[in-house]
Amino acid sequence: MAEYKHVALIGLGLIAGSIGLAMRRAGMTARISGYARSAATRARALERGLVDECFESAAEAVVGADLVILCVPVGVMGALAAEIAPHLASGATVSDVGSVKAEVMEAIAPHLPDNVHFVPAHPLAGTEHSGPDSGFASLFDNRWCLMTPDEGSDPEAVQRLIDYWRALGARVDTMDAAHHDLVVAVTSHAPHLIAYTMVGVADDLKRVTESEVINYSAGGFRDFTRIASSDPTMWRDVFLHNKAATLEILGRFTEELFALQRAIRTGDGDMLHDYFTRTRAIRRGIIDAGQDSAAPDFGRVKP
Repeated sequence: MAEYKHVALIGLGLIAGSIGLAMRRAGMTARISGYARSAATRARALERGLVDECFESAAEAVVGADLVILCVPVGVMGALAAEIAPHLASGATVSDVGSVKAEVMEAIAPHLPDNVHFVPAHPLAGTEHSGPDSGFASLFDNRWCLMTPDEGSDPEAVQRLIDYWRALGARVDTMDAAHHDLVVAVTSHAPHLIAYTMVGVADDLKRVTESEVINYSAGGFRDFTRIASSDPTMWRDVFLHNKAATLEILGRFTEELFALQRAIRTGDGDMLHDYFTRTRAIRRGIIDAGQDSAAPDFGRVKP
């Protein structure tokens, strides 16, 4: 499958920056153009070599590109698609990295001309950091990139994008957009909301002082604060655009939480032990799948 010759990255934060660096690591010779609203972001992206050139508008950045990737919060993707649509090259592939697919596809697709290919994608990789300094070339290594092409998608365009993401280090799978949104509601969206809530509870609990929360944080709460420090704009848009799936999973979470409350209240140790044994096995499955390391890390600086 032929490599892309010109890749346009719209938005220059963690994901876009990592894409640019991973492309160079993979030896791709494609020209990389970029767009970001902030002049400071554009300047830093050029300094770090994330892109070859930056433009002050998304429309300018996509001219001549055979692959355009929208790397912006999902809430603005529709508007950006409308902006770039008249400037897209015939035969180009338009993709994205949004963590919501059904509503994003509905927002983008109507704006695109018939002579381009739309292949939505979602790399399941990231950190709590954002901005042009946060990207790194190995971000996608052994991580999954989920694609949700519709039934009418051109198979060659889809395969070309699959090959591209594999070259960046990712593993690739395809699925229906609605199923994707349910999967990530379980694995990402609901856990983030729970993390935000737990940190908020600690902030509201005035009997525990702020200094105690900060100084005596055990591993579990510390992990919550890491997750809850993620980009607020991005996560606001995620929850607003994956409303149905997130609410379904939160409903199930509430039912499970009530069951655990009852077990604690009634002293049902057998139920708690069985429940924790099952959830522990899921952690082992994640490690066995190569999606995390079993190495202990308690947040302490190694000597």
